[in-house]
Amino acid sequence: MTTDTPARLLQLLSLLQTPREWPGGELAERLGVSRRTVRRDVDRLRELGYPVQATKGADGGYRLVAGKAMPPLVLDDEEAVAIAVGLRAGAGHAVEGVDEASVRALAKLEQVLPSRLRHRVSTLQAATTPLTSGDGPSIAPETLTVMASTVAGRERLRFAYRDKDGSASRRLTEPHRLVSTGRRWYLVAYDLDRAGWRTFRVDRVSEPFATGVRFTPRELPTGSAAEFLRQSLHGRQETYAFEVRFAAPADRVSGRLPRWLGVPEDDGAGGCVLRGTTGDPVEWLAVRLVMAGCEFAVRGPGELVECVRELGGRLSRAADADCEADAGSGSGSGSGSGSGSGSDGRV
Repeated sequence: MTTDTPARLLQLLSLLQTPREWPGGELAERLGVSRRTVRRDVDRLRELGYPVQATKGADGGYRLVAGKAMPPLVLDDEEAVAIAVGLRAGAGHAVEGVDEASVRALAKLEQVLPSRLRHRVSTLQAATTPLTSGDGPSIAPETLTVMASTVAGRERLRFAYRDKDGSASRRLTEPHRLVSTGRRWYLVAYDLDRAGWRTFRVDRVSEPFATGVRFTPRELPTGSAAEFLRQSLHGRQETYAFEVRFAAPADRVSGRLPRWLGVPEDDGAGGCVLRGTTGDPVEWLAVRLVMAGCEFAVRGPGELVECVRELGGRLSRAADADCEADAGSGSGSGSGSGSGSGSDGRV
């Protein structure tokens, strides 16, 4: 029997958060109290904002239903570990659709996890390898959670940073926002040593340290961290526009390409057209288009057309060479033209 009322309320809440209806008698037995005490405890939970619904009947029943606001959740050890591991895996690989909200949730959860559960999470994370579709580098979840905590707490952040050319430096910043592009995470922050706004690739950050020094947020020049990052990235590299037509509807193509390439639009002829701007190498874009798994034709730019034509020919020659090796006499080598694409970059 649980005589401590707060502990009993937490135990009752934990039971009610399972997706089922609990008879009053079963709850009383589980808690070691009378049915009258269960009714009083249910009323206390309602006063705290938990929408507990009661049903009439011989024994009566209780269940937690959706309310206007989400009250605090109570998780048992296994549930907390499962959620933390899932958030860590998604955040660490910058999976498409996992944004800053997920990182904030992970930071909050790990902040309150007991040491025994934090150890279980780390052990399980180290023993598993998630299969992801992300194209970006992996990131230590601890790095993201430290950064997210300093962003939320308006706390200065110190870290080691490795530039694109490999040069190392120490940075003291006022972190503003974490931004995910789907492939990579970036930190938008005010660099105190350089007296200016900067963007940092999180996979190049190491030894993040929350200094404990609070700061008053500065006004970002662009107003939006995402827009500041976009301008920063475009300012560092040359970009080009591209246009591709797929012989498949837009809903099929959009599910097979990363969102940062753009949104395909149906052309009314059974296919769709993808238009976008990128600074990625044309070789990378050509391979990514092939991975969509359907026929397509590149309309521009010329460099991408040529790259797709060369890639198509290379793949065709590789397949023909394999057939010749299997046949021994070369009878299965196909046309032998060595070209797998049309004059307009068609694959």
